[in-house]
Amino acid sequence: MGIVHKRARTELTTLRERNVDKTQELAYFVRSILGTFKDNAKDPQTFFKDVSTTINSKGGIDELTQTCERVIACNSTNHHPLLWTYFKPRRSALFNVLESIKLGSSTQNDHLMRALRFLINNRHNRSETLKAPADLNLNFISDVWRQLVYEEKQQGAVLNRRFFEVCVCTYLSYELISGDIFIEGADAFSDYRASLLSPKECQELLDKEPLTSTLPTNADDFVRNLKNELTEKAKAFDDLYPKLSDFVIDENGAPSLKKTPTSKPTSETLELVAQIQHHMPERSLLDMLCSTHHTTGWAFEFGPLSGSEPRFEQPIDRYILNTFCHGTGMGPTQTAKHVRTNITPHMLSWVNQRHSSINLLDKAKDRVVNYTKDFSITKAWGDGSRCAADGTLRDIYEDNLMAESHFRYVSKGGISYNHIADTYVALFSTFMRCGLWEAVAILDGLLKNDSTIKPTTVHADTQGQSTVVFGLAHLLGIKLMPRIRNWKDLKFFRPDKNTTYRNVDPLFSDAIDWDLIKTHWQDLMQVVLSIKHGKISSALLLRKLGTYSRKNRLYLAFQELGRVIRTLFLLEYLSNLKLREIITATTNKVEAYNALSEWVFFGSRVIVASNDPDEMEKAIKYNLLACNCIILQNIIDLTETIHALQKTGKHITKEDISRLSPYMTSHIKRFGDYIFDLETKPKNVEMIKNMSLFI
Repeated sequence: MGIVHKRARTELTTLRERNVDKTQELAYFVRSILGTFKDNAKDPQTFFKDVSTTINSKGGIDELTQTCERVIACNSTNHHPLLWTYFKPRRSALFNVLESIKLGSSTQNDHLMRALRFLINNRHNRSETLKAPADLNLNFISDVWRQLVYEEKQQGAVLNRRFFEVCVCTYLSYELISGDIFIEGADAFSDYRASLLSPKECQELLDKEPLTSTLPTNADDFVRNLKNELTEKAKAFDDLYPKLSDFVIDENGAPSLKKTPTSKPTSETLELVAQIQHHMPERSLLDMLCSTHHTTGWAFEFGPLSGSEPRFEQPIDRYILNTFCHGTGMGPTQTAKHVRTNITPHMLSWVNQRHSSINLLDKAKDRVVNYTKDFSITKAWGDGSRCAADGTLRDIYEDNLMAESHFRYVSKGGISYNHIADTYVALFSTFMRCGLWEAVAILDGLLKNDSTIKPTTVHADTQGQSTVVFGLAHLLGIKLMPRIRNWKDLKFFRPDKNTTYRNVDPLFSDAIDWDLIKTHWQDLMQVVLSIKHGKISSALLLRKLGTYSRKNRLYLAFQELGRVIRTLFLLEYLSNLKLREIITATTNKVEAYNALSEWVFFGSRVIVASNDPDEMEKAIKYNLLACNCIILQNIIDLTETIHALQKTGKHITKEDISRLSPYMTSHIKRFGDYIFDLETKPKNVEMIKNMSLFI
């Protein structure tokens, strides 16, 4: 079908070039008619007689009409009327294929499958038209196809057989690519639902417990509740608009948010923060790794991948050194040279390959994260219910399949994508290609986070959101609240086409297609339950749904749901100054973490010498583990320092502590100890200088 369309487009271009003279001739003809009308405007009879003479001289009305139709067809971009010529030679082969394979619909919408069965049943029908049965629904075809498929002069639903065949085969090719239609037993066009929970398993899970505590378990209730919520919040926002001082819609309908002054700390608070930082004990990076292991036992998570006991002495020492080696980017060779212990580069490489994995690194990270939760100082920063996600560019070797240029950073490399809790601790990190939309990783980080800190709200920047992600996050019980740079360009959706608003109507455009959400409710639930029970990752699903330019119906259903959720979020975002401040503060934390991560990774320009994707992922997780150890040790030292100052009578409030951050590094000796020794004298250099090397 791709070849059929391509050749029809080529013919259209050729016809357009051939009919340039005809187009010019018709233009001259119209100009002569206009001239005749101008000369005889006050004498209609003379005008009609002259026009009739001119038309007859050009071959008459019928011939001129045909010429006009050819010129109109050639000067449009619609190649569909030319498709039959190239479809006809392939018709028999296509029908043979359709009768030989078994096709199925991967969604609840089976309109194309019904049309396909009707088409095959009428394969040997040679009439020009077909009478459409009552159950044939062709609402999936575009207006361009509708004009060709339906016979206007006939009574009832009468189809043009030829264009109906071409239309159905065209849409079949589209849906095979998008995954809405699958071929049983095929490889490239198999049913993607095979990797999901079966409908029966999904129903059993829904019967046992609701998907979340707030979502109903049937389509009708879900759509009704969502529509009521959008209706109520949109009306409430419209009523609130006159009272909003920082949000304005100008006379052209363009919305804008006024800048509001940010609260700045007092000089007393800044002085107190500086005093606390001054009393922080000096430590080295390696000391902090050792100290936090004694506190949490994070290095106990490492060991032989076979599950047996380590067969060398002092394994914990090597595990800590290995984390320092890869978390700082120093590498085995430089670490072995600079650390004064009996270890070789080969030992460090061997420990990394045989005693460490992505799963073990996550477990070690969770030990550190869980320990930070019970410190009272963290309550001044947040309660762990929120996190922020953001990516930062990391250099990798250019001769690597994952190395890509990033349009924002104007550089080549990969993306380290991090999830940071509102208590500053790092919950999850992963490594991804620059070409991937960052939003695909935003939910995966929360779902794979096994620590005791479980955020239910996630903040991100513009790259971390899309309507599909909004919809998927809502069904997973996650509140997506991003900081969107170009929010003015986004559409606000009405709950109904007939709904209008007195104050904020210019914000809203299209209406939500509630029937689309209701039709695919079962498909949405099947996907969400499969993600929650580990059958498929959200990142893999989003990449699969968004692979092709022509999106499948499941993607469109998630998109429509996401339009509802994003509209609700934008209404809350524009009307709530406190929410905007929280989003900004939380996203600033992940940006500050990215700076700490780069500060810790001082040993190399590239994240890892290997081109192995697993080693790149491990390098990012080593760095996160090292950063969390610094964060934990800083939390311990800050708590002790503040407590000591309070004992001296210093008044320190929760607001004062909120100005602090466990990302401070001024007291850390990043490069270790360099020993200065002027007493040790070198050998006799003069004697060495006079040594003869050439005989």
